[in-house]
Order: sequence, then C-alpha cells, then structure tokens
Amino acid sequence: MTHSDSALRRTLGVGDAVVIGLGSMVGAGIFAALAPAAHAAGSGLLLGLAVAAVVAYCNAMSSARLAALYPASGGTYVYGRERLGEFWGYLAGWSFVVGKTASCAAMALTVGAYVWPGQAHAVAVAAVVALTAVNYGGVQKSAWLTRTIVAVVLAVLASVVVVCLGSGEADAGRLDVGVSGGVGGILQAAGLLFFAFAGYARIATLGEEVRDPARTIPRAIPLALGITLVVYACVAVAVLSVLGPGGLAEATAPLADAVRAAGVPGLAPVVRAGAAVAALGSLLALILGVSRTTLAMARDRHLPGALAAVHPRFQVPHRAELAVGAVVAVLAATVDVRGAIGFSSFGVLAYYAVANASAWTLDAAPAARVVPAVGLVGCAVLAFSLPGVSVVVGAGVLAVGVVVYGVRQWAAGRRG
Repeated sequence: MTHSDSALRRTLGVGDAVVIGLGSMVGAGIFAALAPAAHAAGSGLLLGLAVAAVVAYCNAMSSARLAALYPASGGTYVYGRERLGEFWGYLAGWSFVVGKTASCAAMALTVGAYVWPGQAHAVAVAAVVALTAVNYGGVQKSAWLTRTIVAVVLAVLASVVVVCLGSGEADAGRLDVGVSGGVGGILQAAGLLFFAFAGYARIATLGEEVRDPARTIPRAIPLALGITLVVYACVAVAVLSVLGPGGLAEATAPLADAVRAAGVPGLAPVVRAGAAVAALGSLLALILGVSRTTLAMARDRHLPGALAAVHPRFQVPHRAELAVGAVVAVLAATVDVRGAIGFSSFGVLAYYAVANASAWTLDAAPAARVVPAVGLVGCAVLAFSLPGVSVVVGAGVLAVGVVVYGVRQWAAGRRG
C-alpha cells in the first residue's frame, strides 16, 4: 500500500466517486447489449432501459447501506452471510463468480467483434490471455486510467449521437415502429440492458476511500446512474433512428453500423477502437473482481483452498487469476456473446436479489423497506424474463452451486 493510495483513500469526494461509477458503468455494455435488446423488444428497448435503470438504482442503494455496515471485501457474499446466513452468502458469491465470469467472456467477445469481426473468438482469447498476464504482474487499474477510458468512451458515444441524429438518415418514425414481444419483450430487453449498468455497486464499496461516506455514497450513486442513463438513452435513440429496430437487432457491431448507415463510414473505425478500449477496460476490472471474490470464497473453503494462494512477490491471488483467466478463455473461444450477456445477467441478478434481501433486514420501518423490496422483486422478474436458454443455464448453474454446498455440508457433518 503506497502513500498515494492512502492519500486517495482520504480525498475521494462526490465527483471522484461519480467518475469511478461512470468508469465502472459506461463501458462496453452499451456497445454489446443494444442489438439483443432490440431483438427482444424492438423500439420498446427504450422502456426496457428505464426499467433496468430503476432496478439498478434499488440494487445500488441497498448495496450502499450494507457497505456502510460491512466494509469488508467480498460485497454481497459478506452481506448475505452476515444478514441471512452462510448459505445465502455462499449463493451470492457463487452467482457473482459465475455471472461475472460470463461477463468477462462477453467483454472479450465484444473486443473481438469490434477489432476483427471475422476472428472475434481468436481476438477474444488473446485479449483474455494478455489481461490475465497484466493482472498477474500486480498492475492495478488506477484512477487516471479509469478517467482516460471514461473520456475516450464518452467522446466516442457523443460522436455517434451527433453523427446519427445530424444525418439525413435519422427518422423519428423508426422509434415508433412498435414494441415486439409486448411486456415480456420489454422485460427481456431490460434484463439484457441491465448488463450495461453493471458496475454501479463499485461506488458502494468505496466506504474506506471517500470523505464522509454516509453522505457521499448516497449522492454519488444516483448521480452516476443518472448520467449513465442519459448517455445510454441518447445513444439508443440515435442508433434506433438510423438503423430502426429490425436493423439494430441484426447488427453485429451496432454503433459502427449506425455511423456507416448515417453516411460517415470514416468514423466506423474510431467507433470500433472506442468499443475495444471500453471492453478492455471492463474486462481488466472484471477479471480483477472475479479473482478477488474467488480468493475470498477459497479462504472460506467454498472453493478449492489452493485458489487462496497469494503470490509472494506480486501480492496477487495468482492461482485464482490463472483459473479465472483459463475459464474465461474457454468461454470466449466457444460461446455466443448474446448467450453470455443473458447468462451473465441471470447470475448477477441473483447476486443482487440476495443484496436486497439482506438490506430488507436492516430496518423494519416500511419506508426503509421500499427500495430493497422493489429491487428484490425487480431482480426476480428480470431474471426470469431473460431468454429461455439463459434462464435454464443460469438456474442450472445455481443448482450445481447448491448441490456442491450441500455435499460439502454433508461431508463436514460426517467428519464432525
């Protein structure tokens, strides 16, 4: 821990917390999730975006209240264990590791889709290997790098919006083509777009790093979420107005396709580069997060104890990082990005359902329970509105986690 790290801990204000929140959210999700959302709901994806934002807000506020009480690493894995019991903490941790591992694959595939569409899987695997190597060396994604990535991504998204809405191809009528799939389609789009908001709870884990966290965190979360929602809504409207719901649903790289359709093909490589930067930034942070949660679970023996090893020189959970990198590389080589997004959303929604249930126990006052109640119901509804394959695979993986837990408890009882 360096002196500069200590200084950072003492000086983060609302503005800094908002930037970190934006760095966590305004990533590759918006480049990847619009097409499957349009496939599910047509122009109704705009309503889906609003629903996803409401659920994300409830989840983030519940996480903020819990983070103030339990500032330990592990997030909802710790909150569930402390408020609901060991099993629920374990289930949250399992959901996080599995869901975010799928997120890693989706991010890696997004890099591939934008850098070299014909070899997306190969590029994705190369990106995973490279970033795992970077993480192994102990390199942390610092605040300035976060700011740089946010600046690049926001500039690219702004240029997409300006070019699309300023072109002769933009047609407001395309926003009213109709909602395909009805309410179910909107909810499915919300579940997929929820993926694009992932990262907001990063602010809630800053309890030790901000001035006056009890005031700063509750201010920073809605600010960061609000800015992200406005940015995403502008991008969605701009891209829909040029491509239409049908064109957007079929697009492999929707933002690049949109600027090309708007008559500015020269901007497409810039958009691809921006998407790749956003995805690499998200992937780096995700691999760090998953490996650290894997470490925490391994320490409690919920995952193989060997994964709890810390490298004596680099001070990183090197075995956990290598294991996560290997699993993500296999996924990136074999799965479809749309399936990865849906499956990731299911696992992460299950994780936040436990966070909301934990927050429900903090205060018996009805007013204090509105946010966790809306968040809990929202997580459940969105999880089961996802594409059928995502629900089946997600539920199956959670069931495997439950069986593993049960077998371990049974074996421990026999030994006892």
